[in-house]
Amino acid sequence: MPNDAGGRRAGELPQPKVARRILYVVMFSYFVNGIINIRLQSTSHGGRFWLTLGCMAAAFGIALSHIQASAPRWAGWQKTLSLGLQAALTYLPFFALHETWGGMAGFVAGSCLLLVARPLAWLLFGLIMASMVCFAEITFHSADWISYYLAATMILGLVVFGMTRLAQLVAEISAMRGELTRMAVVQERLRFARDLHDLLGYSLSSITLKSELAYRLVQHQPERAQRELAEILQASRQALADVREVASGYRDMVLATEVDSARRMLETVGVQVGVRFELGDLPSDINTVMATALRESVTNILRHSKVQHCRIAATRTDGLIRLEVANDGVANNGDANNRPARDENGTRTGADDSDRTGSGLDNLRGRLAAFGGSLHAGVGPDRWFRVIAEIPGTRDATAPGGARDGQDHKAAPG
Repeated sequence: MPNDAGGRRAGELPQPKVARRILYVVMFSYFVNGIINIRLQSTSHGGRFWLTLGCMAAAFGIALSHIQASAPRWAGWQKTLSLGLQAALTYLPFFALHETWGGMAGFVAGSCLLLVARPLAWLLFGLIMASMVCFAEITFHSADWISYYLAATMILGLVVFGMTRLAQLVAEISAMRGELTRMAVVQERLRFARDLHDLLGYSLSSITLKSELAYRLVQHQPERAQRELAEILQASRQALADVREVASGYRDMVLATEVDSARRMLETVGVQVGVRFELGDLPSDINTVMATALRESVTNILRHSKVQHCRIAATRTDGLIRLEVANDGVANNGDANNRPARDENGTRTGADDSDRTGSGLDNLRGRLAAFGGSLHAGVGPDRWFRVIAEIPGTRDATAPGGARDGQDHKAAPG
């Protein structure tokens, strides 16, 4: 981004301290201008002059307190007392000492706009303008002086109000930037944790299941055990690749490949799987999120169910891309998918049963919501547990990693 003459990037806001210092400089400049005004117009240089200068300095000090960020949070009586004292110190030189000090009543007008609620603030602002018109009329009987006092007071009041609010706005934006930075860090941590859960949960469950199976087969069916060990090696390599993808932020997956992988994994543990895949090319991001939904569904089946039958359907219906994963684990268990799968000998084949927090489904809901989609999970009338993920399919398929005729360029786990 190009830099301006001061070396600051174009469009970059000043720091809150810089904005506050600019405000102080402007207000002090008006204060000095008021002193010069009195000095040029005063007919007396004795005690009355110094009393006027003292009132002016005290009123200016109170005005400085009104531009602080904490001033709007003062109690009502504090605001009333402060504004009353400022007004008294401002009007004393005008009407009691008969000294003319320009538009210094503008400090009172600006303070009213800062501390008093609307519309009363603008009513007081107008009354202050009228009081300066009256003073100029009584003192000078001249339209030029009336115009001068009216304009000077109004300009100073609006400058005090406007620049104070701008300085506060700069401070608020700076604080918001810091908060957005902290939120971005938190979101990245959540993304990393979510991706570890979504990507590694399936791979690790697969490795655990196949390791248990290979352990039981190694003595009696060594050839099959060797095949299972080869698949364990492949799954572990995929898990390593998943970790690298999470770290790099690259997590493209393909639904067609994951469906095939899920079918083979479930059949390994004795589950009869029916597959209906009627999707063509999909955008890579939709491919990834639907593949993640499938992985989470299969992971839950492996961890929490004693499943005998499973159906996986990926279809496009009424403009929706729909993935449904259904299993009969509830009907077999009678306890809503909370028991690990076991083989024909009663030996447990599922991964551990400790993850019952539902964080995986919550993660999926968040992912799908980002695409305008939804996730439904529950037990149907037929006592089958279903996970249904839907995403609007109105976008054109970009398919940089999309499925083509069931083929894929990335190895699947298991």
